[in-house]
Amino acid sequence: MTPPTRPPEAEASRDSLDRAALRHPDSLKWTAYGPDVIPMWIADMDFPVAPSILAALHGRLDRGLGYHQLMGDPTLHTLLRAKLATHGLSDLPEGGIILLPGVVPGIYSSVAALTRPGDRVLTMTPVYHPFHLSITGQGREVAAVELLDTEDGYRIDWDGLEAAAAHTDLLLLCHPHNPTGRVWTHEELERLRDLVVRHNLYVVSDELHADLRFTDAPFESFAADPRVRGLTLTLTGPCKAFNTAGLGIGAMIGHDAELVKRVRAAAGGLMGHESALSVTMWQAALQGGGPWLADTVAYLRANRDFLTGYLREHLPWVRFHPVESTYLAWLDLRAHPQAGNIQNFLLEEARVAVHDGPTFAPEAFKPGVQGLIRLNFATSREILQDALERLRAALGEQAGA
Repeated sequence: MTPPTRPPEAEASRDSLDRAALRHPDSLKWTAYGPDVIPMWIADMDFPVAPSILAALHGRLDRGLGYHQLMGDPTLHTLLRAKLATHGLSDLPEGGIILLPGVVPGIYSSVAALTRPGDRVLTMTPVYHPFHLSITGQGREVAAVELLDTEDGYRIDWDGLEAAAAHTDLLLLCHPHNPTGRVWTHEELERLRDLVVRHNLYVVSDELHADLRFTDAPFESFAADPRVRGLTLTLTGPCKAFNTAGLGIGAMIGHDAELVKRVRAAAGGLMGHESALSVTMWQAALQGGGPWLADTVAYLRANRDFLTGYLREHLPWVRFHPVESTYLAWLDLRAHPQAGNIQNFLLEEARVAVHDGPTFAPEAFKPGVQGLIRLNFATSREILQDALERLRAALGEQAGA
C-alpha cells in the first residue's frame, strides 16, 4: 500500500512539536515524570487534534451543554452503522449499538454479566491490562494462554487455547492486539471462530485500534462471520485513532440486542454515560476526520519504520517485531543485565518513561515478561530520535554493555 501524501502543513504540525507546550498541566503523559523525561508510556499521541473535531466542539459549546441524546444519538448511530458495515458488521438490529463512557467499562460489564465468581475467563497474554484486571477484580480466574514469540512474529498457541477453552464460557479478544501490535488475519480469525463455535463461547472483541493499521487488507471484525454473531460483543471507540482519550466514549455492538442489553444492565448505575462533547467529537471524527486520520497513520507508519531501522542498526540485540497496528512497540530487553529492573533503569539512566512488561500480564505470567517494555512512538520524529539515542546510550549496542 502506498502511504497517502501528507500535506506540507500537516507534516509540519507533527514534525514540529513543542515539548514545553506538550507539558501543559492537564497532560498526565507529560507531567507524570520530571521535566527532563521523554514520556513514551501511556497510550495517547502527541499530535494536535483534527481541526474538524475542534471546530465541531466549539460549535457544540455555542449550542449549550444540557442533556444530549441519552437514549441514543441518531446521528452518531447512523454514522456508526455505516462505519461498522465496512468491518463486516452489517444488519445490526435495533438496540444493537449502545454507547458507553469508554471501552474498559464494556470489558468489566461483560465479565460481570457473562460469568460468575470463581469462573475462568479465557484470554491471550500479554494483553492490555484491563483484560486481566476485569477478571481478577471481580472474583474470576484468568485462563491465560501465552502468545508464541516466533521468528515471524507473535502467533496464537492453538493447542493451549483449545485446552483452556474447555473450561470457560467467555473469551476476551484484543483485535488488533495490544501490546504486540498484531492484526489477526482472516485465517486466524476463522480458526478462532471454529474454536468459539465448538466450545459455545461468548466473545468480547476489543477492536479499539482497528483504524490504526499498517496492513493492506481491510479490517475484519471478529463478528463479521454470521456463525459467531449471536455469541459476540464488539467494543470500539474513537479515542485511540483520533487522539481524544480525554473525551471518554465507546460503543458496545452486537447482533443479539438482548445480549447487548443484558451486559449493559449488569453495570447498572455503576457505569456513567458518555458526555455531550464526546458524542459531538465522535460525530465529527466519522464525518470529516478521514483525511486527518489517513495522514496520521502515514506518519505513524513512517515512525514505526524509523524505529525499526534504528533498533536494527544500533541496538541489534533487542528482540522485537514491527507492529502491524497501534503506535506501541513491544520490545524485548531481557538479554540486558538490568532486565529485572528495566523500567526504572531506563527512567533513571535514559530519562525515558516506558510501560513495564509485567503490566500486561496476569500475576502468574508476570515473571515471563519482566524485561519487556511497551514504547509509544506517536510523537514527532525529532522527539522519537532523541528518545532512541537516549536508550542507545543507556543500554549499549551489546546486551552486556
